[in-house]
Amino acid sequence: MIVKDDFLSKLRNLFGLNLYEVRVWTALLSRGVSTAGELSDIGNVPRSRAYDVLESLEKKGFVVMKLGKPIKYIAVDPKEVVERVKKYFHIHAQSRVKRLDALKGTDILNELNTLHTQGIEFIEPSDLTGAIRGRHNIYTHLETMIKSAQKSVVIVTTSKGVLRKVEALKPELERLKKKGVKIKIAAPINKESAVAVNEIQKIAEVRDAKGMSARFCVVDGKQLMFMLLNDEEVHPTYDVGVWIDTPYFASAVESMFNTNWQSMQDASKALK
Repeated sequence: MIVKDDFLSKLRNLFGLNLYEVRVWTALLSRGVSTAGELSDIGNVPRSRAYDVLESLEKKGFVVMKLGKPIKYIAVDPKEVVERVKKYFHIHAQSRVKRLDALKGTDILNELNTLHTQGIEFIEPSDLTGAIRGRHNIYTHLETMIKSAQKSVVIVTTSKGVLRKVEALKPELERLKKKGVKIKIAAPINKESAVAVNEIQKIAEVRDAKGMSARFCVVDGKQLMFMLLNDEEVHPTYDVGVWIDTPYFASAVESMFNTNWQSMQDASKALK
């Protein structure tokens, strides 16, 4: 049996298996029923590890041990395996979330916060910058920035960017509005973005940035993230953002934005 390495790699990532497990599993799938020794030879796994690997696969629901001598193993239907793994991942994820929630107010989190606070004291201002690669990571970092807002959030984006931000950031923006944080969003308004603009207007002041092509966010005039590429021309995987934690520059950008803000048309009028 020859299974390509890239296929094995995909299976490992999808099903959460190690290399030996995925080799033994695919070997068993190709046979249906087999002994540990046979699977060791087919999957190129050391015989000393074969029984441990099969025991692990059995616990995870990938194989069933057949009664009798010699001991043989039966492959579970892949469709059933998918359902079992989905259930396992769901339970495991819930368990991990509960453990992380339980950290609030504990000595562990307090110690981590102390380490971080002490570390910040030795950081040069020029070190408080970073390149964020990939749109998913960009939005994750944007959400982190916005969570810390106390006074204001300024977002300048594209017509497609409004759609993404409503989907990704709306819950956090709603929480900020209840805290009294002022939220301003500027983006070109067209038919594509109209629905999203109508939705976000309930929690933010939105204006039509007609003719403006920019993507950035400023929080409290202290933190700034700006995107380097046009979202119309770059694949989400290759999108790049630059994050800067410097009141000097961030407040200057916010000041320039506020100057232009006065000349922008209110979103309600732009939608009519």
